[in-house]
Amino acid sequence: MKKKTFWIFALLTLSIISIAYSYTRFSNKEEKTVAECHETPTNTESQFKPTIENKFKPTIKAPKGMVWIPGGEFSMGSNVEDESLCSIKGVTKDAAPIHRVYVDGYYMDETEVTNEEFEKFVKATGYVTVAEQKPTKEEFPTANEADLITGSVVFTPTPSAVNLNNFLQWWRYEPGADWRHPEGPQSTIIGKEKYPVVHVVYEDAQAYAKWAGKRLPTEAEWEFAARGGKTGNLYAWGNDLKPKGKFQANIYQGHFPIKDGDTGEDGFKGIAPTKQYAPNAYGLYDIAGNVWEWVHDWYSTDYYKSLAESGKVTKNPQGPDAYYDPNDPSEIKRVHRGGSFLCTDQYCTRYMVGTRGKGEIRSAANHVGFRCVKSK
Repeated sequence: MKKKTFWIFALLTLSIISIAYSYTRFSNKEEKTVAECHETPTNTESQFKPTIENKFKPTIKAPKGMVWIPGGEFSMGSNVEDESLCSIKGVTKDAAPIHRVYVDGYYMDETEVTNEEFEKFVKATGYVTVAEQKPTKEEFPTANEADLITGSVVFTPTPSAVNLNNFLQWWRYEPGADWRHPEGPQSTIIGKEKYPVVHVVYEDAQAYAKWAGKRLPTEAEWEFAARGGKTGNLYAWGNDLKPKGKFQANIYQGHFPIKDGDTGEDGFKGIAPTKQYAPNAYGLYDIAGNVWEWVHDWYSTDYYKSLAESGKVTKNPQGPDAYYDPNDPSEIKRVHRGGSFLCTDQYCTRYMVGTRGKGEIRSAANHVGFRCVKSK
């Protein structure tokens, strides 16, 4: 089996890893190793105007496992340009400029969709995720037939420190990896019912949401909820990464991406069960870290700029009409939000509440999941 050929092919062709583009684009300018990148982001609140929450509160009880998000008007985006990515400026420009947005109220899942919740959906419908489907020659016309095998992408630590200019060093295409087998065919989710489901692509998340009578949040809804009614904070919990010396999210501490490099100072090495940290002001758990979350919007690098240039408060934005990523112009991408257990101050600090990720719509990995919303 020509596994190596296929996983490299899959990674390069599908742009699976949502954070990789930021570093590789600038890698010729910075050749720092993982141990040399420890900058801490700063923020300037002056560009943010106050959040104005809607006053309406529903009289009925929220659906099980969901919380009410009031909606309202807020400043969306980020003014942190380097996101601690080895001091490389400009990698979060897709989250600028800060602009005013209004969203109606809605209900939102208090946690990311879990393995047990997704399993109920699969048992009820017989649904088969994209990672469980054999790739076809139509999708990959240049691939060898022997390489067209089911699987997904799994994080694989490196034996020693590496330059962070080639993400293929710590990702592999794993035959047999899927939501039931997150690390490969020998792994299982038994005993991990409360963990977020992973290895789901955009259409998988959509299918679940439709079955559940819900939908995926827009990017604006996701950020309004994540901010918890606060104005201009760096993180969902405030401006201090570790208030009173304690981590508030499952992210990566230690030397990335070295084997056993994650010290687990936040309590976990790798993915964590839901509800392990305090919720934000709206009662949302794991809105930062743990796993990336699919949202509704197409990904476009210049979308925020177009909204800001209108000079108006944009009401209930649904995202751009088409996808646009100059780094991968042929790839069809939607937005990811929230960061994951692999986000670190050495490589990707996109657990910062105003920043963005992106993913090819049929590409899965073991650090990507989702949560849903429901209109009132």
